[in-house]
Amino acid sequence: MAAATVKQRAGGSRAQLPPCYYEGYLEKRGPKEKVSHRLWTCLCGNALYFFNNTKDTHYMEKLDLSGFISLADDCSRDRNLEAARLSLRLKDGETKLTAPNLEARELWKGFLYAVVDLSVPSTLTLLPGQLLMLKEVVEKEKHRRKARSLSRAPSSPLSLPLVGEIPPCFRPVSRVEAEVLLERYPDCGNMLLRPGRDGTSLAVTTRQDLNGSVFRHYRVTQKQQGGYVIDVENPIPCETLYDVINALMEKTSGTLQPFLLEEPYEENITFVSSNDENGERTLHCVRGGTPLRGPALPPKQGTEKWSPRHQGLSQSPSQSPSPRSFSPTDTPLSPMKRLTLSPSPLAQSFTDELKMKLEKRQRANQE
Repeated sequence: MAAATVKQRAGGSRAQLPPCYYEGYLEKRGPKEKVSHRLWTCLCGNALYFFNNTKDTHYMEKLDLSGFISLADDCSRDRNLEAARLSLRLKDGETKLTAPNLEARELWKGFLYAVVDLSVPSTLTLLPGQLLMLKEVVEKEKHRRKARSLSRAPSSPLSLPLVGEIPPCFRPVSRVEAEVLLERYPDCGNMLLRPGRDGTSLAVTTRQDLNGSVFRHYRVTQKQQGGYVIDVENPIPCETLYDVINALMEKTSGTLQPFLLEEPYEENITFVSSNDENGERTLHCVRGGTPLRGPALPPKQGTEKWSPRHQGLSQSPSQSPSPRSFSPTDTPLSPMKRLTLSPSPLAQSFTDELKMKLEKRQRANQE
């Protein structure tokens, strides 16, 4: 048999993968690929990982089975008469897989259904020993997912004070949430700084595209004497978190770029109005251009309209008030003061003089 159940190998990034339930050579052709490639395929957790060969420690591509739709036999002929084809449909598209023979295809189907449905399939032609292996895989996967859901609990805040300014690519998210952000917004960058799971360190999550999303996670620890270190095989010391991001950009010749997600803002003003006749509500959009002026509200009784005369200013109709820009140092008047300002002494004396003249005219007319 070309494939066999194995224990997870240690070494390189393969040690960071979920437990491997089944592996072997498969020919794979993705939705955007025209030619099939023979790759060493590992079913680790709820995903398929593809390697160039059995000795590679870094996988080339990952197929997440959480978007599983269907799995069916492909009866089309292959140049290898013993080969058996499969059609794996996910939410992202359809992938063609070719097993070395019918027995290997049936076993692959069993393991795939086991991790997707978390139950032993009853419609496949399998030996009692193979069914027992699938039952063990189902129990292991249930235990793995339960442990993973517990570890996904919101991480505690960082227990160490950060030195210097925090780069804008910092996001207070978990490892899984960081992967989702980078995959959902690929145009915003591919490198994100986040808290470590232990609460005493930081981590950098990166995403690159190699026939699918390839994620990498780098630990960043703070030194007791100050500064930070990128914990890789040859540690990279950095004075600040900005230097951490710049170092990764330089090491990759600019391939890694900081993740900067700009929240969208509305470009036009919108409002909802109701039709009094039929009660229908309509969304309206106000575009830029000529300023819109609503009807002036009538002044309330006992109050006066705000105008320059409240400050004792005399102004001819032909003159217009000079424009004045508002600055942060300005101290605005409170609303109560704007509404209850009393006339100035100059305006009061002008009113008294006018009353005296009117009284003299009335007396002259009476005489």
